[in-house]
Amino acid sequence: MQRSTLTYADGTLLRDGRPHRLLSGSLHYFRVHPGQWADRLRRLAALGLNTVDTYVPWNFHERTEGDIRFDGPRDLARFVRLAQEEGLDVVVRPGPYICAEWDNGGLPAWLTGAPGMRLRTSHGPFLEAVDRWFDELIPRVADLQAGRSGPVVAVQIENEYGSYGDDHSYVRHIRDALVARGITELLYTADGPTPLMQDGGALPGELAAATFGSRPAEAAALLRSRRSGEPFLCAEFWNGWFDHWGEKHHVRSPASAAEDLGGILDEGGSVSLYMAHGGTNFGLWAGANHDGRALQPTVTSYDSDAPIAENGALTPKFFALRDRLTALDGAAVRRPLPADPPLLAPRELPVTRRAALLGALRAAARPVSAPLPLSFEELSLASGLVLYEAEPLLPPGEHEVTVTGLHDRAQVFVDDAPVAVLDRESASFTVCGTGARVRLALLVENQGRINYGPLLGQGKGILGGVRVERRLVHGWTMRPLPLDTWTPRETARAAAAAPAPSDGRGGFATAVLSVAEPADTFVALPGFGKGFLWVNGTLLGRYWEIGPQTTLYLPGPLLRPGDNTLTVLELERLGERVVLHDRPDLGPAEEYVETFD
Repeated sequence: MQRSTLTYADGTLLRDGRPHRLLSGSLHYFRVHPGQWADRLRRLAALGLNTVDTYVPWNFHERTEGDIRFDGPRDLARFVRLAQEEGLDVVVRPGPYICAEWDNGGLPAWLTGAPGMRLRTSHGPFLEAVDRWFDELIPRVADLQAGRSGPVVAVQIENEYGSYGDDHSYVRHIRDALVARGITELLYTADGPTPLMQDGGALPGELAAATFGSRPAEAAALLRSRRSGEPFLCAEFWNGWFDHWGEKHHVRSPASAAEDLGGILDEGGSVSLYMAHGGTNFGLWAGANHDGRALQPTVTSYDSDAPIAENGALTPKFFALRDRLTALDGAAVRRPLPADPPLLAPRELPVTRRAALLGALRAAARPVSAPLPLSFEELSLASGLVLYEAEPLLPPGEHEVTVTGLHDRAQVFVDDAPVAVLDRESASFTVCGTGARVRLALLVENQGRINYGPLLGQGKGILGGVRVERRLVHGWTMRPLPLDTWTPRETARAAAAAPAPSDGRGGFATAVLSVAEPADTFVALPGFGKGFLWVNGTLLGRYWEIGPQTTLYLPGPLLRPGDNTLTVLELERLGERVVLHDRPDLGPAEEYVETFD
């Protein structure tokens, strides 16, 4: 059997038999435009790191069951080879569950929505699906291992499983599946720094690592008390944090991050910065959390207050952490610092109103009929919107209408007039009946599938029903609207499918951006409420006036010389202009450090 490049003895990590410190940073190829992969890897190396690590999101590669893709932005092998060209080792974290604030924790919606599915367990149908995915993925990773002249030196087993469950047979199955498909490099588990979490996720005979953001000496002591012969590895050092819509922008000061990074290094530990470069949740790939009371959808930006900013700029945190890393004995010679990427000059673009909201959405998808509302999963829809419509007969007078099992947010229209916005699992509104049928429409938005915790895999749409008083409403038509899988032609057709709104309410609008030479920019939509922005037919992501994020990062590679079309689908009210900025606005900030108190 091929000997792994990384080994350990007497608590010391070795590379090819010599003492080694793994200094890694997380950089996700799926959150960075492929045209910028090489640039971001070069910046990571300039930070003083010798390794890059990345998750592999299953749903990004197999959005539709059986259609597995490794091309374009999904070309994992190209990303890994580019890292090798920069002199970086690579750690691959294939899951199958990744969390990562990514939609559904990386699990495909077609899998989690299957009736009776039991996720992240030894449930036979789940293991069979994982094995089929690993049959495609893992041999590709195996071919990139250091033992085969590639840069991959380690592979993670599952991901923070001890925060989820205690099915050790399942974790062993994942380990064995990696080995059976050719993984010979170092295997390790990663869990929180508590006995409970380590008990649930660690495996005898495999390196146990920890994930944390503070108190490194305590984490090191815990791991060494349990695994005395193993090196101390912080598989994720949270030097920043992510954001939810409606909250503040989470930051961590350079001094605080550098202090705890220094604590890890002073313990003789190896480390991976999470994130070294966060990137962007393009399209509809942002996940969500649930705090036990309500959904907490994650914003489009995944800047994460990382040392390398969302657009690649080098931040004060970059220099604070670089000083710590390059001060180590035996650290690599400091690499030249790349200049910050170029930016377009600020400007304003007038918008042209196109199709009104409901008319456009009705024309954009064929209706599906059913006696009761169908879920996103029953409609084979992973993300986006569903327009639910029915025509209940309402006697004269006011009537309470209740929606149950709503996931996540519904705009309610009666005879095409807006009457309510619902964002709770069970919510009600009042309709005045006249003795005739009314046209009831609910535009339901999936705001991101839960990526962490016991509600992982929860369905989307109207999962209960709609009642007038105690009587269920029957006879529904549903129009599934995937949005992020629309082709440029489909997006343009939807924007032209109906007359423009005359009252400033929601709908489609476009703006033209003319550039001589493409470069990055940050897009703001003042006066708009909530919606989605496409650039030349590519869905950039969500925007929402509740913040904290008020600009969307637009990578230069999405633009072309000449005219570029920005298309907006606004759900509430259209603004008059699009504004381009030369710096991001991620909202009012607050200091945040996650701990395991």
